[in-house]
Amino acid sequence: MTLTEFNALPKEDAMAALYGCCHCQSWAKHVAERRPFANLEKLLTTANCFWTGVEEKEILEAFSGHARIGDIGLLRSRYAGRATQEQGQVLQASEAVIQGLYQLNKEYEAKNGFIFIVCASGKSAEEMLRLLQDRIDNPREVELQNGAREQGEITRLRLAKLIDTY
Repeated sequence: MTLTEFNALPKEDAMAALYGCCHCQSWAKHVAERRPFANLEKLLTTANCFWTGVEEKEILEAFSGHARIGDIGLLRSRYAGRATQEQGQVLQASEAVIQGLYQLNKEYEAKNGFIFIVCASGKSAEEMLRLLQDRIDNPREVELQNGAREQGEITRLRLAKLIDTY
């Protein structure tokens, strides 16, 4: 959709489109209420501004909208469209790497109470496994912030894909 079309959506539809980019109701509401946007950069800046001000419960809400990296069954069933595009290189990884991602993510989730969040765009499965290995021993508070930062990048990419600038 174009930015003009997005700006013209009823509030509920705009919120739904935004929620598809970041699984956080309050964030989607705040961004939708700031329409109209003059250009994509204004939308991205506003989205980021609200995202950087969210609290832990909102961060965790956004995290709940993600498939566990390496959980191919869930990726195929629940996130067949966008998640397989975003994590496409995981689908091409060796079984050992996929199992490593899955097992280490389970450990990460048990330790932190949320799944490992990484902006997977452009990263190989092996690179994501190394990132997970590097972050697994971080304190929960550090990982909450790391995940929130990664969520911000994911959201930015999704918003740019949502709005057709041509």
